[in-house]
Amino acid sequence: MALLSVWSVMRVAIPFISVVGLLSMRPVGASQDSGSVIPAESRPCVDCHAFEFMQRALQDLKKTAYNLDTR
Repeated sequence: MALLSVWSVMRVAIPFISVVGLLSMRPVGASQDSGSVIPAESRPCVDCHAFEFMQRALQDLKKTAYNLDTR
């Protein structure tokens, strides 16, 4: 019976400690200093990065295919 009461206390204590720990944490925001800051106007968009990556990947595939064809 004592084991059952310990289990019921632990079932309440663990979530309570987790919630208190999460509430006591300081939120992480963009205000932290992270080295050099690049203004949003001069940064390329995510789509541009993806497009450039896909272009480079396609060029690499073309080079590989050409090298295989010449062998």
